[in-house]
Amino acid sequence: AWPVGIVGDALLFTVFLGAVFSFGAEDQQKNFYGQASRNLLLIIVSIYGWIRWNQHRKSGAPGTPPVVPRWTTTKEKLVLVPAIAIFFTIAYQIFKSLGESGQWLFVDTWIFTGTALATFGMSRGYVEFWLVWIAVDLVGVPFAFKNGYYPTGTLYAIYLPFVIWGFISWLKISKKEKAAV
Repeated sequence: AWPVGIVGDALLFTVFLGAVFSFGAEDQQKNFYGQASRNLLLIIVSIYGWIRWNQHRKSGAPGTPPVVPRWTTTKEKLVLVPAIAIFFTIAYQIFKSLGESGQWLFVDTWIFTGTALATFGMSRGYVEFWLVWIAVDLVGVPFAFKNGYYPTGTLYAIYLPFVIWGFISWLKISKKEKAAV
C-alpha cells in the first residue's frame, strides 16, 4: 500500500502545484501551498513508513505483522502534543508568508499538519491516528469541493468509510493485544 500511496501523492502534488501557479488563469486566485506541500510531505513520511514496516516485518518471525496497533503512551503524548503545536504554528506562518490568507489558511494548515501526523502515526501503529485521518477528511472534503477539486473531494469522501473501518480494525487488534499481555 505504501508504494501506491506514494504514486498517488506524487500525482496530487502536481495537481495542487498547478493550482498554486494557476497556469495563467486570472480568475483562479487559489493558494494551495499547503495541499501541494502536504503531498510532498506525504511522500517523505510514506517512504519512512514503508521502510519502518519492512524493517519490522524482517526482524520478526515469519507471518509477523508489519506493525502492532496500540494507543500512544502518556510519555509519547507529552512529546507529540507540543511537537504538533509547533509544527502547526510553523506551517501556518510559512503558508501565510507565501500569500495564503483568509479562512482557508487555517484549514489548509490543519489538513497539512493532520495528514503529516496521521501518516506518521500509522507508520508507528498508533490507533488514535485513525481519528486524526477522520478529522482531516471531514475538513478536507468540503475544502476540495469548495475550491472546485471535485475528483479529489470525491476520492477523499470515498476514503472516509475505509478510514473508519481502519480505526475499528486497529481498535479491535489493540484490545486483543492488550488482553494477551
